[in-house]
Amino acid sequence: MAKLMTLRKLLEALILFLGLNSAHAVYPDKPIKVIIGFPAGGPLDAHMRLLVDKLQTSLGQTVIVDYKSGAGGTVGAQFVAQSPADGYTLLLANTGTMVINPAVYTKTSYDTLKEFQPIARTAQQPLALIVNRDVPAQTLKEFIAYAKANPGKLNYGSAGNGGISHLVPEMLKNETGIFMVHIPFKGSAPAFTDLIAGHVQFMAESVPQAASYAKQGKVRALAVTSAKRNPALPNTPTVIETGIANLEVVGFYGVLAPKGTSSEVVNKLSQAFKETLESSEVQKRMIEQGADPAYLNASQFTQFLAGEMPRWAKAVKQAGAKLD
Repeated sequence: MAKLMTLRKLLEALILFLGLNSAHAVYPDKPIKVIIGFPAGGPLDAHMRLLVDKLQTSLGQTVIVDYKSGAGGTVGAQFVAQSPADGYTLLLANTGTMVINPAVYTKTSYDTLKEFQPIARTAQQPLALIVNRDVPAQTLKEFIAYAKANPGKLNYGSAGNGGISHLVPEMLKNETGIFMVHIPFKGSAPAFTDLIAGHVQFMAESVPQAASYAKQGKVRALAVTSAKRNPALPNTPTVIETGIANLEVVGFYGVLAPKGTSSEVVNKLSQAFKETLESSEVQKRMIEQGADPAYLNASQFTQFLAGEMPRWAKAVKQAGAKLD
């Protein structure tokens, strides 16, 4: 009987130990899901696919990419904001989702700095101004002249209302006095499909995605929105070079977690993204695609976003791009 009692106590102690150990398991002890608020096949998807292998190695866990598209990234952002703050559901977002949407939508459904914990900025990249191959314009100057000669006959596609691919054409319209009709899509991939098919004639989209299609001969790149030419499109001038408009815009990508995520988890994730972006292979591939590896840690990224939000609010006001 005494032996049975001792064995029972040992088993109880083992169960208690295992329970405590499980409750205090080292993060991460299960797969991490990264939500993208746009359909598969778009620029954010391509960016995440570039990072995922090295990121999994750094974290020692599987990283799953999931898509919840709609409303310029708002649907995906809402989903993550309402998820448990345990580090297992993250948001990979772009400029539009993080800092433009709160200024564009009069009834925005989330506050970036109040509802999210920034983890890391991962990249910066300009946009390319691109047209369907059938548009009779070889340069941005020719396109502006063509648009002025055909008011209201040109459509431009975007990845959704309120995003940077919506705002930049509006800025171009204001600077040049042209008129184009906005056709919003649920992400860049379907917008590119309709651009190639000729249902829309113009787009402003991140260089990595735009350069890929331009090199395949599916679209024509007229200009890039950075201050300097981009390595992925070395023969394409900047907007400023063309003399058509004083337009300089550089977008960015970053990772966020729900507000309330512990500092230990935030630091672990931020360090993993740092290691990923320091990989020479990752850097090489990003630069070739037209993006700039631009890591900021959680604290730096928070400060960066706080500075970007009023800047874009001003740009939205100037462009008159408010939406309900």
